[in-house]
Amino acid sequence: MLVYPLLLALIVILVVSSLTACDNSTAGKTASKSAQPTKDVPVVAQASGSIYLYGEAHGVAKIFDKEYKLWSQYYHNEGMRHLFVELPYFTAEYLNLWMQSDNDDILEEIYDDWERTRSHNPDVKEFYKKIKSECPETIFHGTDIGHQYETTGSRYLSYLVANDLGESEKYTLTMEAIRQGRVFYSKEDGVYREDTMTENFIREFEKLGNESVMGIYGSAHTGLDEMDYKTQSIPCMGNQLQEHYGDNIYSENLSWIAKDIEPSRVDYISLQGKEYAASYFGKQDLNGFKDYAYREFWRLEDAYEDIQDLPLVDNYLPYDNYLMPIEVGQVFVVKSTKTDGSVQRDYYLSSGQVVEGVNSTQQFTAE
Repeated sequence: MLVYPLLLALIVILVVSSLTACDNSTAGKTASKSAQPTKDVPVVAQASGSIYLYGEAHGVAKIFDKEYKLWSQYYHNEGMRHLFVELPYFTAEYLNLWMQSDNDDILEEIYDDWERTRSHNPDVKEFYKKIKSECPETIFHGTDIGHQYETTGSRYLSYLVANDLGESEKYTLTMEAIRQGRVFYSKEDGVYREDTMTENFIREFEKLGNESVMGIYGSAHTGLDEMDYKTQSIPCMGNQLQEHYGDNIYSENLSWIAKDIEPSRVDYISLQGKEYAASYFGKQDLNGFKDYAYREFWRLEDAYEDIQDLPLVDNYLPYDNYLMPIEVGQVFVVKSTKTDGSVQRDYYLSSGQVVEGVNSTQQFTAE
């Protein structure tokens, strides 16, 4: 593996010494600086540029628009050229080849490889096309484990061999990314992935000297105070990077943009003999989840004071399950329709409950 010994040692120290609790449900726009005690860790970092991390909810057009505007500003106003993305090393390198080409053949191949993933989305393709058109000197850096190693990874290896690059650093790092992908998918090990993403990020950033970079990742990886989403047992990537680079890193969570919506209509729902205006936020597809087909969401306006003392149920629905932003002091009706046509109606309130580190609404008994 192409990582300097001291750097690898530092990463191991950071991970082992900070096993304590990245949450994809955080709705705030900006992650604060870590409040964890400063550890006496030897600093070996050579890079002196700044890191600007942006956390996203994957596949949302409005978020792509915001990310493009941010990158365009950094590119045109600050002279930045290095864009770090939640892709494998070999995919980013293939995108860099595409950036220099006069057609979109490579992008189409990569896009086909993304089938059955959230990246197989026309908005994703348009995002990259816009960068090629408007920010043509962009250099992508992929720091994730080797997703699509049997397709994109294999194809990029063939390109390297065909161009007499079989003994190059690019070949070595591609083989390493493929190995990482195999390890991850053999166990679906989220902790391994989080640590490996951090290690890969540091390796790529350290090559750049005093260059500043922007990074786009799922918000589960970018919080500066957060733990890994899967197990809550180790600091997430952003948290580990802050431990390594200190004040040179900034993080903002853009996932809230996905829920920045207005109700599509207002209905009226009776609860405990009183009628409330009910803002309707739409339908969520649940095909593939147990025996559910879809569920719908309403927010009961001005109902909290009337129902806050009703009996509570030991059942919770995290904020990130909802289609809209959640605030403390709100009441919700969730109607779930099953594949057999039967309907289940549940009631939840947001009273500030945090369950296993996740902001959640709690079910109450209304009927």
